Amino acid sequence: MKETTLYRLTEQVRRFGQQEQLWLPGDVIVVAVSGGVDSTVLLHIMKEIAGDKELGLGLICAHLHHGLRGDEADRDAEFVRKLAKQLGIPFDLGYADVRAYMKQTGQSLELAAREKRYEYLHQVAARYGASSIALAHHADDQAETVLMRLLRGSGPSGLAGMRPKRREKNVELIRPLLRIYKTDLLQACRESGLAYVEDSSNLDKEMTRNSIRLDVLPFLGQYNGQLQESLNRLAVLTAAEDDYLHQEAVKLYAELVRTEGGIFSLEAPLFSGLHVALQRRLIKLILNYLPLSTEDRDFVKVEAIRQGTIQDRPTTWSLDLGGGVRCVREYDKIRFIPPAVESRIPHYTYLVEQIPAEVPIEGLSQILRITRSGAGRELHVKAEGNNEAIFDADELVYPLTVRSRLPGDVMKVMGLNGSKKVKDIFIDAKIPPSLRSRIPMVTDAAGRILWIPGVRRSAVAAVNLRTTSVVHMVLTPRPDLDRTP
Repeated sequence: MKETTLYRLTEQVRRFGQQEQLWLPGDVIVVAVSGGVDSTVLLHIMKEIAGDKELGLGLICAHLHHGLRGDEADRDAEFVRKLAKQLGIPFDLGYADVRAYMKQTGQSLELAAREKRYEYLHQVAARYGASSIALAHHADDQAETVLMRLLRGSGPSGLAGMRPKRREKNVELIRPLLRIYKTDLLQACRESGLAYVEDSSNLDKEMTRNSIRLDVLPFLGQYNGQLQESLNRLAVLTAAEDDYLHQEAVKLYAELVRTEGGIFSLEAPLFSGLHVALQRRLIKLILNYLPLSTEDRDFVKVEAIRQGTIQDRPTTWSLDLGGGVRCVREYDKIRFIPPAVESRIPHYTYLVEQIPAEVPIEGLSQILRITRSGAGRELHVKAEGNNEAIFDADELVYPLTVRSRLPGDVMKVMGLNGSKKVKDIFIDAKIPPSLRSRIPMVTDAAGRILWIPGVRRSAVAAVNLRTTSVVHMVLTPRPDLDRTP
């Protein structure tokens, strides 16, 4: 290429592609081409870059006929087909009935067209084994996006605008022109005599983006002659800080959040010590792992969870997050409970007919290990905390049973002349109500509750100096447990 605007833009895109790692040698890239100025220049630039023998990029030119503009849409499709043939690039043409999709989904024309376009591009990528889809969004588009999101009240993630690269459905969406302004693209076409088509729908102010571009930006431009540049700078700065906060939130998630049986939990005191920005980020990260729509993850709900968590006095509350998801505070525990988690845990009974035995606990990522041995050493070993218990083997009635809790359960408690309701034991131990149905009971054949693993041991079959053999029970995490989604 000569020292033209098109040459300069090509070199700029080449550097940007290297900087942002938009492609790797041997990649197959689907280039979305509407036939307008932006995508036409993009296809020419990508053709030049793909000619680099060291890169060896493969290109596919893809065009979707939306079925919206009659003869004009037919003209655009034919233009792109001829352009691809002229450049020696394989061409793929798709058709969509956007108006029918609008009626089916109730979406706006703008959103329906976008969804069908991306659906088509992903199909093309799958057919050709492409690693990425190149989109022609440029710096003016970025300015419009940031302003639209600002008007909607977006947070930092929204104000970061479109990213140069984003993974979606195992394919990278790349935007090689994101740092180039429309005036430069038009200048490249004029200087190099590149033909392109005009899309009349770009003047339809019923579409939000068109209204922002044609009315709002020019009006605000009266107060800042470099408004587009300012909005792009805001996107670049916010994107970097947004990425950093996300990385920190991911680290905190690994440290503070536990997952068991589909329930996400964290300790309120540890959460309260975080900076407010990280508190919100951590909540949003948890919500991202739950079956919630975008609308169900709004600022109001995030803030309600945060405020309820940082209360310095012990409290209990439940917040409906939508989609059947609940956030519950019980004492100092915050739990995010997906739909019908408890209903997925049926009542269960495991008969332990042989010892040693390993019993997986339904609804908990734990295993109960039961062994039997001669007394000896165990007489002098104190069980570690509430996750371990030792019994006089000869005082038990076999077989043992591990079961879920039943209404009216009572247990003979050490130090009391009598029994105590399991419900009251849970209350005394501050066991959250949402966990009580998930904690197992270990009983013997006489129906006596021997142990509530993780909570308390009974007074039954206590080990003493006359004990000759013992049954040793330990509650441990499953070895295959991975708590990081």
